[in-house]
Amino acid sequence: MKKIIVAGSINMDLVVRCHEIPKIGETVPGKEFLTIPGGKGANQAVAIAKLGGDCTFLGKVGKDIFGQKVLASMKESQIKIEEIKEEDCSTGVAIINVDDKGKNNIIYIEGANGKIDGPYIDSVKEVLDGASILVMQNEIPQDAINYLLKLAREKNVKTLLNPAPAREIPEEVISLIDIIVPNEYELERITGVQTQTEEGIKKAAQNLFDLGIKIIIVTLGERGVFLKTDKVEKFFTAYKAEVVDTTAAGDSFIGGFCNKFVENSDLDEAINYGQKTAAIAIGRLGAQTSIPSKEEVENFKIGG
Repeated sequence: MKKIIVAGSINMDLVVRCHEIPKIGETVPGKEFLTIPGGKGANQAVAIAKLGGDCTFLGKVGKDIFGQKVLASMKESQIKIEEIKEEDCSTGVAIINVDDKGKNNIIYIEGANGKIDGPYIDSVKEVLDGASILVMQNEIPQDAINYLLKLAREKNVKTLLNPAPAREIPEEVISLIDIIVPNEYELERITGVQTQTEEGIKKAAQNLFDLGIKIIIVTLGERGVFLKTDKVEKFFTAYKAEVVDTTAAGDSFIGGFCNKFVENSDLDEAINYGQKTAAIAIGRLGAQTSIPSKEEVENFKIGG
């Protein structure tokens, strides 16, 4: 089995379900409050592991009850958590409002995620040896991402960056990213190119390609996925699915994509598998709690 390394954020999600998300200055009644393990890094790792992948996690939690709970959840999902370290601060937290249509907004507090640094990476870097791919997101410090990208290149490990939340990618490391997976809003933010149209998406993806990233995959929600490589430029239609909560849509897609991609590097097959994973996840509430098993994805019926 191919080894997948995820380096990223670990949060406890504080989820409020409401009929509609309040505007600034507005107070509305909520329907339900839940605490659910999350964090983009942890969510993607859970998706990889639940789908049968060999996943090792690099990251940090705080010395608090949230840290204990998220580690227990990750271990239960069969993620290798031995390299996760505790810091004398709070675990990362995300405050998520979800409305009746499954739409959400999120505020996150980095907590221990912000403590991932060079000395920590040096203490765990041997786990990269022999890995097929290193998966990262932008919920950890940029300096840590830069260092991990350089180490992965030295060790001949492919890299995937999910640039969420969106921020500028330093020029000195952009060519070290093998695969980038933004959504359309993140793509616009990091390129400065408007992405409301298909032509805009193509132009923005071309900008990243010209900077040295050779595989650009843009997730477009209900509009599907766009792929750009040196050989192909194409859109994939989304699978129809009931929408309950879109919080883990992107993370589920990446987990499914990575699992299939490390098997044979077939991008079409990996994207379709990722889309099936996401289609199931958005029909359920929560982040890690919504992620399907390998059997569920393989039994997924196109069209619902």
